[in-house]
Amino acid sequence: MIEKMMNPALTQLNVVASDWRDAIHKAGAPLVKAGAVSQNYVEEIIHSVEQYGPYFVIAPHVALAHAPSDAGAQHLAMGITTLKPAVVFNNPDNDPVKYVFTLSAPDSNSHLKAMQELVELLSADSFYQILDQAQSPDEIMQYVQENVAAEKE
Repeated sequence: MIEKMMNPALTQLNVVASDWRDAIHKAGAPLVKAGAVSQNYVEEIIHSVEQYGPYFVIAPHVALAHAPSDAGAQHLAMGITTLKPAVVFNNPDNDPVKYVFTLSAPDSNSHLKAMQELVELLSADSFYQILDQAQSPDEIMQYVQENVAAEKE
């Protein structure tokens, strides 16, 4: 499932961001360009952090940026942005963030299988190695396809 939500056009490597807001803008940009989310959706992600704190920094160095579907999620998609250098999101347990996964889910159910698969990917040290060492988005997509497919067998 997750491999259908991701594609190289939604993946960015070694992005430089001045702060967490800039990181969210830059991580959301490919999804806006692809029509997966509206610009308002990206602004809602930032607003949510301002209101509730960095609740979506879900693991050491990992943010799962998202907003309510009615904020402008158009279709199911997930972007990957690696940040270099890592950026502080003000989450003392998991800062700094090196990897931003930007989720677009137009409803409350369609993304649940993909979230399970993302958790499986995030539990593998080799996934972080490919995120750190990839020279192109295609390398990450190949890893995801091979490893998610392997989990299904």
